Amino acid sequence: MNTNSNSGSWWRTLSRPQFLAFTVASMAWFFDCFDQQIFNLARMDAVKSLVTGEQNPKTWAAYTMTTFLVGWGTGGLWLGALGDKLGRARMLALCIFLYAIFTGLSAFSLSVWDFCGYRFLTGVGVGGVFGLSVALISDVIIGEARPKALGLFQALSTIGNVGAGLVGLGISMLVGSGALTPTWQWKTLFLVGAIPALLTGFWALTLREPASWIEARDSGKLAAARAGSYVALLGNVKWRRNALLALALCSVGIVGLWGLGNFHPDILDSVLRNKFAADGLDAKGMESQVGRAKSFAMIAQNLGGFVGMLLMAQLAQRWCRRGAFAVGFIAACAATMLVFKGLRTYEDIWWMIPLMGAAQYSLFSGFAIYLPELFPSALRSTGASLCYNGGRFVAATAPFTLALLTNYLGEGKSPIEKIEAFRTAGFWLSLVLLTALLILPFLPETKDKPLPE
Repeated sequence: MNTNSNSGSWWRTLSRPQFLAFTVASMAWFFDCFDQQIFNLARMDAVKSLVTGEQNPKTWAAYTMTTFLVGWGTGGLWLGALGDKLGRARMLALCIFLYAIFTGLSAFSLSVWDFCGYRFLTGVGVGGVFGLSVALISDVIIGEARPKALGLFQALSTIGNVGAGLVGLGISMLVGSGALTPTWQWKTLFLVGAIPALLTGFWALTLREPASWIEARDSGKLAAARAGSYVALLGNVKWRRNALLALALCSVGIVGLWGLGNFHPDILDSVLRNKFAADGLDAKGMESQVGRAKSFAMIAQNLGGFVGMLLMAQLAQRWCRRGAFAVGFIAACAATMLVFKGLRTYEDIWWMIPLMGAAQYSLFSGFAIYLPELFPSALRSTGASLCYNGGRFVAATAPFTLALLTNYLGEGKSPIEKIEAFRTAGFWLSLVLLTALLILPFLPETKDKPLPE
Protein backbone atom coordinates (compact mmCIF):
# COMPACT_ATOMS: atom_id res chain seq x y z
CA MET A 1 0.00 0.00 0.00
CA ASN A 2 1.06 3.57 -0.52
CA THR A 3 1.74 5.44 2.67
CA ASN A 4 2.91 8.87 1.61
CA SER A 5 0.75 11.79 0.69
CA ASN A 6 1.59 15.28 -0.41
CA SER A 7 -0.52 18.18 0.72
CA GLY A 8 -3.42 18.65 -1.67
CA SER A 9 -2.69 15.49 -3.73
CA TRP A 10 -2.94 12.62 -1.30
CA TRP A 11 -5.58 10.90 -3.45
CA ARG A 12 -2.96 10.40 -6.21
CA THR A 13 -1.09 7.99 -3.96
CA LEU A 14 -4.06 5.64 -3.66
CA SER A 15 -4.08 2.29 -5.41
CA ARG A 16 -7.14 1.28 -7.43
CA PRO A 17 -8.64 -0.86 -4.60
CA GLN A 18 -8.05 1.96 -2.11
CA PHE A 19 -9.68 4.52 -4.39
CA LEU A 20 -12.63 2.21 -5.03
CA ALA A 21 -13.19 1.62 -1.31
CA PHE A 22 -13.04 5.35 -0.61
CA THR A 23 -15.42 6.14 -3.48
CA VAL A 24 -18.04 3.51 -2.61
CA ALA A 25 -17.96 4.40 1.11
CA SER A 26 -18.29 8.09 0.24
CA MET A 27 -21.22 7.46 -2.12
CA ALA A 28 -22.93 5.35 0.54
CA TRP A 29 -22.54 8.21 3.02
CA PHE A 30 -23.53 10.78 0.36
CA PHE A 31 -26.91 9.14 -0.25
CA ASP A 32 -27.30 8.32 3.44
CA CYS A 33 -27.12 12.05 4.20
CA PHE A 34 -29.20 12.87 1.11
CA ASP A 35 -32.02 10.72 2.50
CA GLN A 36 -31.62 12.22 5.99
CA GLN A 37 -32.20 15.68 4.60
CA ILE A 38 -35.06 14.53 2.37
CA PHE A 39 -36.72 13.47 5.63
CA ASN A 40 -36.06 16.89 7.19
CA LEU A 41 -37.64 18.59 4.18
CA ALA A 42 -40.64 16.27 3.91
CA ARG A 43 -41.31 15.50 7.58
CA MET A 44 -43.84 18.20 8.44
CA ASP A 45 -45.74 18.04 5.14
CA ALA A 46 -45.94 14.25 5.38
CA VAL A 47 -47.26 14.35 8.93
CA LYS A 48 -49.83 17.03 8.11
CA SER A 49 -51.08 14.86 5.26
CA LEU A 50 -51.26 11.68 7.36
CA VAL A 51 -52.67 12.81 10.73
CA THR A 52 -56.34 12.30 11.47
CA GLY A 53 -58.80 13.53 14.07
CA GLU A 54 -57.16 15.18 17.05
CA GLN A 55 -53.61 14.04 16.22
CA ASN A 56 -51.32 17.06 16.58
CA PRO A 57 -48.99 17.47 13.57
CA LYS A 58 -46.15 19.07 15.56
CA THR A 59 -46.29 16.35 18.20
CA TRP A 60 -46.23 13.63 15.55
CA ALA A 61 -43.40 15.37 13.70
CA ALA A 62 -41.38 15.06 16.93
CA TYR A 63 -42.42 11.38 17.16
CA THR A 64 -41.18 10.71 13.63
CA MET A 65 -37.84 12.37 14.37
CA THR A 66 -37.45 10.37 17.57
CA THR A 67 -38.42 7.12 15.81
CA PHE A 68 -35.87 7.81 13.08
CA LEU A 69 -33.12 8.53 15.62
CA VAL A 70 -33.90 5.39 17.64
CA GLY A 71 -33.75 3.33 14.44
CA TRP A 72 -30.49 5.07 13.57
CA GLY A 73 -28.96 4.19 16.93
CA THR A 74 -30.23 0.61 16.79
CA GLY A 75 -28.90 0.02 13.28
CA GLY A 76 -25.57 1.60 14.08
CA LEU A 77 -24.98 -0.62 17.11
CA TRP A 78 -26.18 -3.81 15.41
CA LEU A 79 -24.74 -3.46 11.91
CA GLY A 80 -21.52 -1.83 13.10
CA ALA A 81 -20.74 -4.88 15.24
CA LEU A 82 -21.59 -7.22 12.36
CA GLY A 83 -19.12 -5.29 10.20
CA ASP A 84 -16.23 -6.37 12.42
CA LYS A 85 -17.54 -9.93 12.54
CA LEU A 86 -18.84 -10.56 9.00
CA GLY A 87 -17.16 -7.88 6.88
CA ARG A 88 -17.37 -4.11 6.39
CA ALA A 89 -18.21 -4.16 2.66
CA ARG A 90 -20.95 -6.80 2.97
CA MET A 91 -22.71 -4.97 5.79
CA LEU A 92 -22.30 -1.60 4.06
CA ALA A 93 -24.24 -2.93 1.05
CA LEU A 94 -26.99 -4.19 3.37
CA CYS A 95 -27.25 -0.74 5.02
CA ILE A 96 -27.66 0.98 1.66
CA PHE A 97 -30.44 -1.38 0.57
CA LEU A 98 -32.25 -0.88 3.89
CA TYR A 99 -32.31 2.91 3.79
CA ALA A 100 -33.05 3.03 0.05
CA ILE A 101 -36.00 0.63 0.17
CA PHE A 102 -37.67 2.10 3.25
CA THR A 103 -37.11 5.69 2.12
CA GLY A 104 -39.06 4.76 -0.99
CA LEU A 105 -41.79 2.98 0.95
CA SER A 106 -42.24 6.11 3.11
CA ALA A 107 -43.88 7.72 0.08
CA PHE A 108 -46.67 5.15 0.24
CA SER A 109 -47.51 5.62 3.93
CA LEU A 110 -51.21 5.46 4.75
CA SER A 111 -51.01 6.76 8.34
CA VAL A 112 -48.55 8.28 10.76
CA TRP A 113 -48.14 4.82 12.31
CA ASP A 114 -46.73 3.04 9.26
CA PHE A 115 -44.82 6.23 8.38
CA CYS A 116 -43.05 5.96 11.76
CA GLY A 117 -42.37 2.28 11.04
CA TYR A 118 -40.74 3.09 7.71
CA ARG A 119 -38.71 5.87 9.34
CA PHE A 120 -37.46 3.47 12.01
CA LEU A 121 -36.32 0.91 9.41
CA THR A 122 -34.77 3.66 7.28
CA GLY A 123 -32.90 4.75 10.39
CA VAL A 124 -31.59 1.20 10.91
CA GLY A 125 -29.93 1.33 7.49
CA VAL A 126 -28.76 4.91 7.87
CA GLY A 127 -27.22 4.16 11.26
CA GLY A 128 -24.85 1.46 10.08
CA VAL A 129 -23.16 3.42 7.30
CA PHE A 130 -20.85 5.73 9.25
CA GLY A 131 -19.08 3.18 11.46
CA LEU A 132 -18.71 0.69 8.61
CA SER A 133 -17.41 3.33 6.20
CA VAL A 134 -14.79 4.87 8.49
CA ALA A 135 -13.59 1.39 9.51
CA LEU A 136 -13.37 0.38 5.85
CA ILE A 137 -11.44 3.50 4.85
CA SER A 138 -9.14 3.20 7.88
CA ASP A 139 -8.37 -0.42 7.00
CA VAL A 140 -7.35 0.27 3.40
CA ILE A 141 -5.81 3.77 3.55
CA ILE A 142 -2.87 4.28 5.91
CA GLY A 143 -0.30 6.95 6.72
CA GLU A 144 -0.93 10.67 6.31
CA ALA A 145 -3.57 10.06 3.67
CA ARG A 146 -5.93 8.41 6.16
CA PRO A 147 -7.11 11.48 8.17
CA LYS A 148 -7.30 13.52 4.97
CA ALA A 149 -9.42 10.86 3.30
CA LEU A 150 -11.69 10.61 6.33
CA GLY A 151 -12.05 14.39 6.56
CA LEU A 152 -13.03 14.60 2.89
CA PHE A 153 -15.34 11.57 3.27
CA GLN A 154 -17.28 13.37 5.98
CA ALA A 155 -17.25 16.71 4.15
CA LEU A 156 -18.77 15.09 1.07
CA SER A 157 -21.82 14.28 3.18
CA THR A 158 -22.78 17.93 3.03
CA ILE A 159 -22.88 17.70 -0.77
CA GLY A 160 -25.53 15.01 -0.32
CA ASN A 161 -27.40 17.46 1.87
CA VAL A 162 -27.05 20.16 -0.77
CA GLY A 163 -28.36 17.73 -3.38
CA ALA A 164 -31.43 17.16 -1.21
CA GLY A 165 -31.92 20.91 -0.95
CA LEU A 166 -31.74 21.27 -4.75
CA VAL A 167 -34.25 18.47 -5.20
CA GLY A 168 -36.53 20.11 -2.65
CA LEU A 169 -36.18 23.39 -4.51
CA GLY A 170 -37.08 21.82 -7.84
CA ILE A 171 -40.11 20.01 -6.44
CA SER A 172 -41.37 23.15 -4.68
CA MET A 173 -41.17 24.94 -8.05
CA LEU A 174 -43.28 22.19 -9.61
CA VAL A 175 -45.86 22.67 -6.84
CA GLY A 176 -45.83 26.42 -7.41
CA SER A 177 -46.44 25.94 -11.14
CA GLY A 178 -49.33 23.56 -10.48
CA ALA A 179 -47.54 20.60 -12.10
CA LEU A 180 -47.45 18.76 -8.77
CA THR A 181 -50.01 18.72 -5.97
CA PRO A 182 -48.90 19.54 -2.39
CA THR A 183 -49.66 15.95 -1.33
CA TRP A 184 -47.31 14.59 -3.95
CA GLN A 185 -44.62 17.07 -2.95
CA TRP A 186 -43.45 15.04 0.03
CA LYS A 187 -44.11 11.70 -1.67
CA THR A 188 -41.94 12.68 -4.63
CA LEU A 189 -39.14 13.73 -2.29
CA PHE A 190 -39.00 10.25 -0.77
CA LEU A 191 -39.12 8.51 -4.16
CA VAL A 192 -36.29 10.64 -5.53
CA GLY A 193 -34.26 9.82 -2.42
CA ALA A 194 -34.70 6.08 -2.88
CA ILE A 195 -33.78 5.39 -6.51
CA PRO A 196 -30.11 6.54 -6.75
CA ALA A 197 -29.35 5.08 -3.31
CA LEU A 198 -30.65 1.70 -4.50
CA LEU A 199 -28.25 1.78 -7.46
CA THR A 200 -25.36 2.54 -5.10
CA GLY A 201 -26.26 -0.58 -3.11
CA PHE A 202 -25.67 -2.76 -6.18
CA TRP A 203 -22.32 -1.02 -6.73
CA ALA A 204 -21.34 -1.73 -3.13
CA LEU A 205 -21.89 -5.47 -3.77
CA THR A 206 -18.80 -5.40 -6.04
CA LEU A 207 -16.55 -4.12 -3.24
CA ARG A 208 -14.02 -6.55 -1.72
CA GLU A 209 -13.31 -6.79 1.98
CA PRO A 210 -10.04 -5.14 3.16
CA ALA A 211 -7.03 -7.45 2.87
CA SER A 212 -6.14 -6.88 6.52
CA TRP A 213 -9.63 -7.95 7.63
CA ILE A 214 -9.53 -11.09 5.44
CA GLU A 215 -6.09 -12.01 6.79
CA ALA A 216 -7.25 -11.54 10.38
CA ARG A 217 -10.35 -13.64 9.73
CA ASP A 218 -8.46 -16.48 8.03
CA SER A 219 -5.75 -16.59 10.69
CA GLY A 220 -8.29 -16.79 13.50
CA LYS A 221 -7.30 -13.41 14.96
CA LEU A 222 -10.83 -12.03 14.66
CA ALA A 223 -12.27 -14.99 16.53
CA ALA A 224 -9.56 -14.76 19.19
CA ALA A 225 -10.24 -11.04 19.69
CA ARG A 226 -14.02 -11.66 19.72
CA ALA A 227 -14.55 -9.30 16.80
CA GLY A 228 -17.76 -7.34 16.93
CA SER A 229 -18.38 -8.17 20.59
CA TYR A 230 -19.57 -5.42 22.89
CA VAL A 231 -18.49 -7.62 25.79
CA ALA A 232 -14.93 -7.58 24.41
CA LEU A 233 -15.13 -3.83 23.77
CA LEU A 234 -16.44 -2.90 27.21
CA GLY A 235 -14.61 -5.66 29.06
CA ASN A 236 -11.18 -4.22 28.25
CA VAL A 237 -10.31 -1.26 30.50
CA LYS A 238 -8.62 0.78 27.75
CA TRP A 239 -11.25 0.21 25.07
CA ARG A 240 -14.09 0.76 27.56
CA ARG A 241 -12.64 4.07 28.69
CA ASN A 242 -12.18 5.24 25.10
CA ALA A 243 -15.67 4.06 24.12
CA LEU A 244 -17.58 5.65 26.98
CA LEU A 245 -15.77 8.99 26.81
CA ALA A 246 -16.05 9.19 23.02
CA LEU A 247 -19.73 8.18 23.26
CA ALA A 248 -20.33 11.10 25.62
CA LEU A 249 -18.46 13.47 23.28
CA CYS A 250 -20.39 12.33 20.20
CA SER A 251 -23.70 12.50 22.07
CA VAL A 252 -23.13 16.18 22.79
CA GLY A 253 -22.41 16.94 19.12
CA ILE A 254 -25.36 14.87 17.90
CA VAL A 255 -27.77 16.57 20.31
CA GLY A 256 -26.48 19.92 19.05
CA LEU A 257 -27.18 19.10 15.39
CA TRP A 258 -30.15 16.71 15.42
CA GLY A 259 -31.78 17.78 18.67
CA LEU A 260 -31.38 21.53 18.15
CA GLY A 261 -29.75 22.65 14.91
CA ASN A 262 -32.12 20.82 12.57
CA PHE A 263 -35.12 22.50 14.18
CA HIS A 264 -34.15 25.89 12.75
CA PRO A 265 -36.81 25.50 9.96
CA ASP A 266 -39.40 26.28 12.65
CA ILE A 267 -37.77 29.69 13.05
CA LEU A 268 -37.34 30.13 9.31
CA ASP A 269 -41.02 29.42 8.77
CA SER A 270 -42.01 32.32 11.02
CA VAL A 271 -39.51 34.75 9.49
CA LEU A 272 -40.34 33.78 5.90
CA ARG A 273 -44.11 33.94 6.33
CA ASN A 274 -43.86 37.39 7.88
CA LYS A 275 -41.75 38.59 4.95
CA PHE A 276 -43.91 37.08 2.20
CA ALA A 277 -47.12 38.24 3.89
CA ALA A 278 -45.70 41.77 3.86
CA ASP A 279 -44.95 41.27 0.14
CA GLY A 280 -48.65 40.53 -0.43
CA LEU A 281 -48.39 36.89 -1.55
CA ASP A 282 -51.55 34.78 -1.62
CA ALA A 283 -51.78 31.37 0.12
CA LYS A 284 -50.59 29.37 -2.90
CA GLY A 285 -47.70 31.71 -3.60
CA MET A 286 -46.81 31.73 0.10
CA GLU A 287 -46.36 27.93 0.27
CA SER A 288 -44.25 27.85 -2.87
CA GLN A 289 -41.98 30.70 -1.76
CA VAL A 290 -41.57 29.36 1.79
CA GLY A 291 -40.64 25.90 0.47
CA ARG A 292 -38.18 27.41 -1.98
CA ALA A 293 -36.53 29.62 0.62
CA LYS A 294 -36.18 26.70 3.06
CA SER A 295 -34.45 24.65 0.38
CA PHE A 296 -32.04 27.51 -0.32
CA ALA A 297 -31.42 27.82 3.43
CA MET A 298 -30.60 24.10 3.64
CA ILE A 299 -28.16 24.50 0.77
CA ALA A 300 -26.55 27.48 2.53
CA GLN A 301 -26.32 25.54 5.80
CA ASN A 302 -24.58 22.61 4.13
CA LEU A 303 -22.21 24.68 2.03
CA GLY A 304 -21.17 26.24 5.32
CA GLY A 305 -20.90 22.73 6.73
CA PHE A 306 -18.62 21.64 3.87
CA VAL A 307 -16.23 24.49 4.61
CA GLY A 308 -16.40 23.83 8.36
CA MET A 309 -15.60 20.13 7.93
CA LEU A 310 -12.56 20.83 5.76
CA LEU A 311 -11.32 23.41 8.25
CA MET A 312 -11.76 20.95 11.13
CA ALA A 313 -9.80 18.28 9.24
CA GLN A 314 -6.96 20.75 8.67
CA LEU A 315 -7.01 21.92 12.27
CA ALA A 316 -7.03 18.38 13.65
CA GLN A 317 -4.10 17.40 11.44
CA ARG A 318 -1.94 20.50 11.96
CA TRP A 319 -2.72 21.13 15.62
CA CYS A 320 -4.20 18.26 17.63
CA ARG A 321 -7.47 16.32 17.84
CA ARG A 322 -8.62 17.52 21.27
CA GLY A 323 -7.74 21.16 20.63
CA ALA A 324 -9.65 21.13 17.34
CA PHE A 325 -12.70 19.68 19.09
CA ALA A 326 -12.56 22.37 21.80
CA VAL A 327 -12.67 25.13 19.18
CA GLY A 328 -15.45 23.34 17.29
CA PHE A 329 -17.76 22.86 20.28
CA ILE A 330 -17.39 26.45 21.45
CA ALA A 331 -18.13 27.71 17.93
CA ALA A 332 -21.13 25.36 17.58
CA CYS A 333 -22.64 26.57 20.85
CA ALA A 334 -22.21 30.24 19.96
CA ALA A 335 -23.60 29.83 16.42
CA THR A 336 -26.64 27.80 17.55
CA MET A 337 -27.51 30.33 20.25
CA LEU A 338 -27.16 33.11 17.69
CA VAL A 339 -29.64 31.46 15.29
CA PHE A 340 -32.25 30.69 17.96
CA LYS A 341 -32.25 34.17 19.44
CA GLY A 342 -30.84 36.43 16.75
CA LEU A 343 -32.30 35.28 13.42
CA ARG A 344 -35.06 37.85 12.91
CA THR A 345 -34.97 39.01 9.29
CA TYR A 346 -34.81 37.48 5.83
CA GLU A 347 -31.28 38.84 5.42
CA ASP A 348 -30.13 37.17 8.65
CA ILE A 349 -30.86 33.74 7.15
CA TRP A 350 -28.11 33.97 4.55
CA TRP A 351 -25.22 34.48 6.93
CA MET A 352 -26.42 32.98 10.23
CA ILE A 353 -27.51 29.61 8.80
CA PRO A 354 -24.21 28.97 6.92
CA LEU A 355 -22.29 30.01 10.03
CA MET A 356 -24.23 27.54 12.17
CA GLY A 357 -23.73 24.85 9.54
CA ALA A 358 -19.97 25.40 9.48
CA ALA A 359 -19.70 25.21 13.26
CA GLN A 360 -22.04 22.26 13.88
CA TYR A 361 -20.95 20.07 10.97
CA SER A 362 -17.24 20.62 11.69
CA LEU A 363 -17.59 18.37 14.74
CA PHE A 364 -18.59 15.42 12.57
CA SER A 365 -15.44 15.71 10.47
CA GLY A 366 -13.54 15.41 13.74
CA PHE A 367 -15.53 12.30 14.70
CA ALA A 368 -14.71 10.62 11.36
CA ILE A 369 -10.99 11.17 11.88
CA TYR A 370 -10.82 10.49 15.62
CA LEU A 371 -13.09 7.50 16.32
CA PRO A 372 -11.20 4.88 14.23
CA GLU A 373 -8.01 5.90 16.05
CA LEU A 374 -9.41 4.77 19.40
CA PHE A 375 -10.02 1.06 18.69
CA PRO A 376 -8.19 -2.03 17.30
CA SER A 377 -9.15 -3.60 13.97
CA ALA A 378 -11.34 -6.33 15.49
CA LEU A 379 -13.42 -3.71 17.31
CA ARG A 380 -13.00 -0.66 15.06
CA SER A 381 -16.41 -0.65 13.42
CA THR A 382 -18.06 -1.73 16.69
CA GLY A 383 -16.42 1.04 18.70
CA ALA A 384 -16.91 3.78 16.13
CA SER A 385 -20.56 2.77 15.64
CA LEU A 386 -21.23 2.70 19.38
CA CYS A 387 -19.82 6.19 19.85
CA TYR A 388 -21.34 7.79 16.77
CA ASN A 389 -24.73 6.11 16.91
CA GLY A 390 -25.26 5.53 20.61
CA GLY A 391 -25.67 9.29 20.89
CA ARG A 392 -28.82 9.03 18.76
CA PHE A 393 -30.69 7.61 21.73
CA VAL A 394 -29.72 10.68 23.74
CA ALA A 395 -30.56 12.99 20.84
CA ALA A 396 -33.94 11.26 20.47
CA THR A 397 -35.03 12.86 23.75
CA ALA A 398 -34.07 16.37 22.63
CA PRO A 399 -37.12 17.05 20.39
CA PHE A 400 -39.41 16.22 23.33
CA THR A 401 -37.31 18.26 25.76
CA LEU A 402 -37.43 21.19 23.36
CA ALA A 403 -41.19 20.73 22.83
CA LEU A 404 -41.95 20.44 26.56
CA LEU A 405 -39.89 23.49 27.42
CA THR A 406 -41.49 25.43 24.56
CA ASN A 407 -44.99 24.45 25.69
CA TYR A 408 -44.17 25.42 29.27
CA LEU A 409 -42.81 28.82 28.26
CA GLY A 410 -45.55 29.45 25.69
CA GLU A 411 -48.59 28.10 27.54
CA GLY A 412 -51.65 30.30 27.04
CA LYS A 413 -49.77 32.71 24.78
CA SER A 414 -50.30 33.97 21.23
CA PRO A 415 -48.60 32.35 18.18
CA ILE A 416 -45.99 35.10 18.15
CA GLU A 417 -45.25 34.57 21.84
CA LYS A 418 -45.05 30.81 21.28
CA ILE A 419 -42.33 31.13 18.64
CA GLU A 420 -40.46 33.37 21.07
CA ALA A 421 -40.81 30.62 23.69
CA PHE A 422 -39.36 28.17 21.16
CA ARG A 423 -36.44 30.52 20.54
CA THR A 424 -35.76 30.87 24.28
CA ALA A 425 -35.90 27.10 24.84
CA GLY A 426 -33.44 26.43 22.00
CA PHE A 427 -31.14 29.24 23.15
CA TRP A 428 -30.68 27.81 26.63
CA LEU A 429 -30.54 24.17 25.55
CA SER A 430 -27.66 25.10 23.22
CA LEU A 431 -25.44 25.37 26.29
CA VAL A 432 -25.33 21.57 26.38
CA LEU A 433 -22.65 21.80 23.65
CA LEU A 434 -20.22 23.26 26.18
CA THR A 435 -20.33 20.10 28.31
CA ALA A 436 -17.95 18.60 25.73
CA LEU A 437 -15.19 20.76 27.22
CA LEU A 438 -15.48 18.73 30.43
CA ILE A 439 -15.00 15.45 28.53
CA LEU A 440 -12.08 16.34 26.25
CA PRO A 441 -9.28 16.39 28.90
CA PHE A 442 -9.92 12.70 29.69
CA LEU A 443 -9.72 11.48 26.07
CA PRO A 444 -6.39 10.35 24.55
CA GLU A 445 -4.59 12.50 21.98
CA THR A 446 -4.08 10.36 18.86
CA LYS A 447 -2.43 12.72 16.39
CA ASP A 448 0.60 11.13 14.65
CA LYS A 449 0.12 7.84 16.51
CA PRO A 450 -0.45 4.47 14.77
CA LEU A 451 -3.85 2.81 14.92
CA PRO A 452 -4.14 0.59 18.03
CA GLU A 453 -3.90 -3.17 17.45
